[in-house]
Amino acid sequence: MLTAPGRATALLLNVAHAFDHMFLLIFATAVVSIAADFGVARWEDLMPYGVGAFLLFGLGALPAGRLGDLWGRRRMMLIFFHGLGVSALLAAATQNAWQLAGALTLLGAFAAIYHPVGIPMLVRGAVRPGFTIGVNGLAGNLGVAMAALTTGLLIKYVGWRAAFVCPALISIACGILFARVAPEELEPPARGRGPASEHPAGTIARIFIIMTMAAVSASLLFNFTTNGNGELLRERLAGVVDDPAALGLLLAAVYVVAAFAQVAVGFLIDRFPMKYLFLGIVAAQAPLFYLAATATGWELYALLMAFMIVVFGAIPFTDAIIVRYIDDRMRSRVSGMRFFVSFSVSSAAVWALGPMVKSGGFESLLLVMSVIALITLATVMLLPSSAHQGGSDAASALEPPRSRRAAD
Repeated sequence: MLTAPGRATALLLNVAHAFDHMFLLIFATAVVSIAADFGVARWEDLMPYGVGAFLLFGLGALPAGRLGDLWGRRRMMLIFFHGLGVSALLAAATQNAWQLAGALTLLGAFAAIYHPVGIPMLVRGAVRPGFTIGVNGLAGNLGVAMAALTTGLLIKYVGWRAAFVCPALISIACGILFARVAPEELEPPARGRGPASEHPAGTIARIFIIMTMAAVSASLLFNFTTNGNGELLRERLAGVVDDPAALGLLLAAVYVVAAFAQVAVGFLIDRFPMKYLFLGIVAAQAPLFYLAATATGWELYALLMAFMIVVFGAIPFTDAIIVRYIDDRMRSRVSGMRFFVSFSVSSAAVWALGPMVKSGGFESLLLVMSVIALITLATVMLLPSSAHQGGSDAASALEPPRSRRAAD
């Protein structure tokens, strides 16, 4: 029998989301120090060595989701905690760029486990799935903030290797704790008993395709921003704020404020049709990127804060759609397929970031991001409208349960 997670398990699942994003961004935050240590002249030349982590982060989601449903989510999360820690320790021990690339690729493979496994495990039996996903998204993006803050501090006072070692030890400790508090699964989710999805297969397939298309462009924006914001601030705040620890604190503040947007979005998802909420958020992205392209100083900082709020605010929608309309027995596999596509494609952002900035500067990068945001907007417009306007099954699939009951 499968039950909803207890409070201690849910807390650790949210912590795991923070770790997932934090570990993936340690390299991008520390890249200047690592490049200097390895004798690489420009940090942009080292960035492509991190692409393996994000490629495996996408490719690994498919087998991770399958194993989560067919083998067990608890077991996969134990592998996640310990694997993340061990691979980060290996990254700290590397002596050249290719060794680091191998360790980061291994880290990405373990990081791939969380989204298709941890989120379905967390939302099983949730009364307010949108809010639960919003809080989980807050945790994940606090991990992004932690990468900016703790990595900057550790680099300043200890060195870049400590930025990998300290989180690695904490992750392994959390894995030991998770083994103690997470209840054993008597059977894997795929063998569980429960009602099947009430929505036709054609409706689900249509929404899944559109959702995945939107997720690809949204993931590109997420990777470009979270991997490039540190160097963007360093360049555009030069002469205003130059201390690495202070820059890390400023960037962490951006991520903390932006992360709370996910809680608000999750609250609204439980109450209103998703399409119009989603459209409102992604419509704000393109003009903010465009304005930031030429901004400097504190004006740039304010715009960065604004565009990260709408980038993070768009994240909960795809998970909420899966949770609402895919029954628990196959959620990990469906999530794995979605992340497989979106994260695999968006890993190109990590590879392209350094060369793009080197050749055209951050102005060109931000203009490209503005175009990507417009593509996201066009894709979201393909989602079906609400049932009271269109009346179709596909339309009603995007309404919250309360609205659909009222329409009936």
